[in-house]
Amino acid sequence: MSLTQLRPTPQHAAPPKKPGWAKLWLYRFDTKLIPYIFIAPFFILFAIFGLFPIIFNAIVSLRHWRLDDPEKTGWAGVENFTKLLTDSDFWNALYNTFGIFILSSVPQLLAALIIANLLNRKLRATTWWRIGVLLPYLTPVVASTLVFAVFFSRDNGMANWFLSLVGFGEEAPLDWRAFKWSSWIAIATMVNWKWIGYNALLYLSAMQSIPKDVYEAAAVDGASPWRQLWQITVPMIQPVVVFTVILSTIGGLQLFNEPMMFDENPQSASGGSNGQFQTIAQLIYKVGWKDLNLGYAAAMSWALFLIILIVAGVNTLLTKRIGGDR
Repeated sequence: MSLTQLRPTPQHAAPPKKPGWAKLWLYRFDTKLIPYIFIAPFFILFAIFGLFPIIFNAIVSLRHWRLDDPEKTGWAGVENFTKLLTDSDFWNALYNTFGIFILSSVPQLLAALIIANLLNRKLRATTWWRIGVLLPYLTPVVASTLVFAVFFSRDNGMANWFLSLVGFGEEAPLDWRAFKWSSWIAIATMVNWKWIGYNALLYLSAMQSIPKDVYEAAAVDGASPWRQLWQITVPMIQPVVVFTVILSTIGGLQLFNEPMMFDENPQSASGGSNGQFQTIAQLIYKVGWKDLNLGYAAAMSWALFLIILIVAGVNTLLTKRIGGDR
């Protein structure tokens, strides 16, 4: 007789217990609802402070809404947008914005690439240099802009003092705020001073991932450091370059603080005596909160949004094409 035959078998084996409805409900709650509860605060805050203002602003742009004349209300349709086509102030602000944007973004990214390439080499006190190029970014915008406003002042500014050393402006000092070209250069200098170091560190972090063997092989083939930068480094860090181009495009076309604080009368938001350096962001602020025409200001903001999308898309395509051709 085998051992299995001698082993007693239970006559009434108890079936496995099913989980109660409470445990089953808690299990489903934990696996299906808890993840959504964890991410819900972000979507709630985004809906309140992000999505709702966008939708409300779109509605306002299609209406007449003047705070100085509450009776002038009602549906405007595309009237606010068609008004932009013949608004000389809007086109002047758009012209100023693109002028300052080109003078700031192009030199800014080129200088950041060169500085990052230098910091990527073996230097003494490397950490000190890397922290030093980031200090302008850590400086508050208002504080740095006020310092530059004094630097570019007409009578006692250091900019005119430097120009006098080379024989320029000895008879009459240059009024940097009086002309388009001079005010654009002054504002672009403020923007470049603040953002060159930030972009340089972004490029440097991407350059750190490039294998050193690539540069050694290029040096053996006789490639100069300048050629290595443009034919090896830039194509291999192209995603970061595209990111900085998009970031500088968005920031450059939304420029507000620098021209606002550069003006001798910031409260007017006029961008100089004749609007010579007034940006679109300044004009939106002026129309909305100085002229109290919220409907027209909302239409300007949507026009600026579309312009930023188009310019950012074009810059991205050009950057990718140039990086791929090298």
